[in-house]
Amino acid sequence: MAIAVARIGIGVAAFALTRPALRLAGFSRPDGSTVALARLAGARDIALGAHALANRDDRRRLSGATALATAVDLGDAIAFGSALVGRDGIDRTALMNFPVAAAAVVAGSWSAARLRR
Repeated sequence: MAIAVARIGIGVAAFALTRPALRLAGFSRPDGSTVALARLAGARDIALGAHALANRDDRRRLSGATALATAVDLGDAIAFGSALVGRDGIDRTALMNFPVAAAAVVAGSWSAARLRR
């Protein structure tokens, strides 16, 4: 549940405090497109966290919600990793965020596996 609550908090920050949150994430001069994408990601994280909380009393469904959120985190890790490999000009930002996304994948995978037992 801590992961779900943290995800909601991160989502609210990304959605409501977009520019400061982007600066913390390494985006020094976010443009309108970056802000819009950050708000989409914020809404996504709020929805994923709320989905996990809504299923907290059903272990099987909570495992599925956790696996879904982990798949999204894996997508984030792949996106930041590919930005590094492709030298997309956001090396600092990707270096800051790839480890966070990778850690979320590990934590989510571990949580989902424990819930399946």
